[in-house]
This record gives sequence, structure tokens and C-alpha cells, in this order.
Amino acid sequence: MKIVRFESAGKIHHGRQHSDGRVTRLEGDLFGHHTDTGETVKVEKLLAPVDPRDILCIGLNYRKHAEEGKQAIPENPVLFFKNSGTLQNPGDPIVLPRKLKSDQVDYECELAVVIGKTCHNVSKKDALKHVLGYTCANDVSARDWQRNGGGGQWCRGKTFATFLPLGPALVTADEIPNPNQLSIRTILNGEVMQDWNTNDMIFDVPTLIEFLSASTILRPGTVILTGTPHGVGFARTPPVFLQAGDSVTIEIEKIGKLTNPVIEEMVG
Repeated sequence: MKIVRFESAGKIHHGRQHSDGRVTRLEGDLFGHHTDTGETVKVEKLLAPVDPRDILCIGLNYRKHAEEGKQAIPENPVLFFKNSGTLQNPGDPIVLPRKLKSDQVDYECELAVVIGKTCHNVSKKDALKHVLGYTCANDVSARDWQRNGGGGQWCRGKTFATFLPLGPALVTADEIPNPNQLSIRTILNGEVMQDWNTNDMIFDVPTLIEFLSASTILRPGTVILTGTPHGVGFARTPPVFLQAGDSVTIEIEKIGKLTNPVIEEMVG
């Protein structure tokens, strides 16, 4: 099932998106029992498919990406966090920071995993049973702040407003039995910048869930970003960073396309 989150008649709903484009309203708890009412509804504004409880992100998780950055293959998943204020909807703008100025804002296509059931010490074998579904993510990153302005931590360069577009839909786990066999791309102003497959992950999705839930509780609604393939802007010659007026699309097989324009922050 493809699930969308949207505004209609002043309220926020979840709905089932059908192959013909219709959306029928879902009733109940997205992370528990919910049913399709069959009622066709008008989507006035498409929102990110989930409002994350926590956002856990993995760095250096594709072999070719580690190679392009001349980084050693990590022994364990490299974990960092984004805050909930980074969330952005499909079609809404990625805002280039100007209060804390960055001229090195980069795109990163990523498969996002949405946890549907509480995870605590989950085994790799059982990990996917705890997944509600998958969606497209853009782990937007201010490389200058990530590398030089964060005191050795990545979070400052990763947590500016609008730096986590998600969408356009959440595809339930039953429709993607193997999340590590999906093509994934970034398209910037019509040009393909990243074009690879999730089978290049160093730590596959079950391994990530096992690691992240070890001695740790992951609640329903937790979003896990699983890393980006090679082709990011900072590794190109010359580097390619996002500019006002750009349009960036993340496309993942079986999920769809997430597109966002790029604008500058207005600072009074």
C-alpha cells in the first residue's frame, strides 16, 4: 500500500494512494490498527508521509561513497541525528541557510525506513518485521558546517530547517520485501547526479535495525536514514552545491519521486 499524509478541509489525514491517482481516507492508528474507509478525498496539500518521532541517520554506508570521500570502511554503522525541525514536505523548498551562512549545501538521496513497532534488542532475522514501510529522503547537508563548524560533530551541518524532505508516499513493507535491491537516484535540474542501488550498502537494513535497537529503544514513528551512494556534490570536480532556483529530485524504485525547489533564507 502507498500511504500519503495530507491536508484536506483544514485537517491532516492519512490516505491510501491508488494507481489511478485517487486517495481514499485511512481511519485509525497508522502504527496500529487502521482501515481504508473507501472515501475518496481531495488532497489539498501533500505533506511528508510521517511526522518522525526520532530521526536516526547513518553516514558512510555505501562502499562507492566511502571510496569517493577517501574514507575507510567503518567497522560499525556511523550514527548521527537530525532534529524534527528539519522535516520538509514534497514540493516545498529546501532553504539555503543565511543566518548561519552556508555556501556548500549538498544533496544526498537516501532510502528512509519507518519503524512501525517498538524495537529493543531486535535480531537481524526479525528486524524487518518491525518496519512499517519505506520512503524517499534527501539528507540535505551544509558541508562547511558539517566539516568545520560543528566541533567535530556532524549535527550542526545536518539540522538546518528544511534539511529533511521526505516523501512523496510511504510504501508499506509488504510491497518491498528486500529494501536492499532498489535503484536510487538524485536528479538536479534534469541531470542525473547519483544513480546506484541499495545493494551497495555496507550495512544492510536488517543489520542497521539490529545495531540501532541494541540496548536501545526505537519507538514507532522512528525514521532511519540509511546513507547515500556516490555522486554527492562535494566529491565532484569542481564541486556542485545547491543554488537558489535549483530543483532536486530523489527517485527510488517502487516508491516514487520526491521533488523540492531550492531558495535562499530570508533574514530580516
